[in-house]
Amino acid sequence: MLSDLKKIIYLIEQNLSKIEKPNIMEVCGTHTMALSKTGIRDLFKNKINFISGPGCPVCVTHEKYIDYIYELSLYKDVIIATYGDMIRVPGTHPDKSLEKSRALGGNIKIVYSSMDALKLALENKNKCIVFLAIGFETTAPSSAVVIREACKRKIENFKILSMHRRIKPIMTQLLSEKDINIHSFLCPGHVAAVIGERGFKFLEYYDKPGVIAGFEREELLYSIFKITEKLKNKDYSLENCYKSIVRPEGNTEAVKAINETFTAATDCWRGIGEVRDGALKLKEEFREFDIEHYYPMKSFEDKSNENLCACGEILKGKLSPLQCPLFRKKCNPLNPIGPCMVSQEGSCAAYYRYCY
Repeated sequence: MLSDLKKIIYLIEQNLSKIEKPNIMEVCGTHTMALSKTGIRDLFKNKINFISGPGCPVCVTHEKYIDYIYELSLYKDVIIATYGDMIRVPGTHPDKSLEKSRALGGNIKIVYSSMDALKLALENKNKCIVFLAIGFETTAPSSAVVIREACKRKIENFKILSMHRRIKPIMTQLLSEKDINIHSFLCPGHVAAVIGERGFKFLEYYDKPGVIAGFEREELLYSIFKITEKLKNKDYSLENCYKSIVRPEGNTEAVKAINETFTAATDCWRGIGEVRDGALKLKEEFREFDIEHYYPMKSFEDKSNENLCACGEILKGKLSPLQCPLFRKKCNPLNPIGPCMVSQEGSCAAYYRYCY
């Protein structure tokens, strides 16, 4: 196995010797963490510019949502059901977070699945359970299933706040920003397992080679080899290097569940701004389960850079965490200023742990 890894690294080095230093963006928080944890980022730091894109759903959740959830959580008849990563994410002010709300008496429950949130609704019929539905197309099917179950069983005290995001719109928007200059993408294997190889075929239109990659060291190295080989040969076709999980058509049942429950919508991403059709919101027929129908969200302005936090520029790939003036100084895992340090898959958290 070791000799195989050495061979792949050698082949990558050979490819890199024949091309200019490439900018390769990973659009997945798990890839961001894996590239740092395995040492691959450091191994090629002088020859490949790995760019951490907006692939962490917690990191791209706009401040307006955090403020909204914070205010909602302080109502006595409301229980917020959330995944653990959302607890410490700050809103427009460091004191606006679910962690701070809990200290003030807010009823916050950590759940491990959407069905756990539905169970809370059944056990607390005198409370309104608000499930924070977050994630890309990977987690949207589970939200779709739980909404349909709540509808079928007429569980009226169950609501969701949909913060689901779509991968294609943000990738195409980043490609339109000339000052980023992305040469290739490490495409997220988790999302591809749902939307399939075909979900990333659009990259060929932009002449950007994309490789769908797994998450283990060997899988990542092989994917990087394929990217550098494509760049050397000016081959802009998409390649699936995660065939054990990802099929060309993806998970058709999961895609069907998403399409039948959600509709594409324009929404704001933290530090990035509006992304056209970059969000998934509940269809009109399921509005009774949409918390925004009962408590409309106020308009907002992007305040991502008011505290000098560079998360917005980091999420776009314009800066690395090492270039943020707060990184390792005022901002650290014990005192996170921005969401990229809060999330377990945030690029700042990855750099703090593994890159020096």
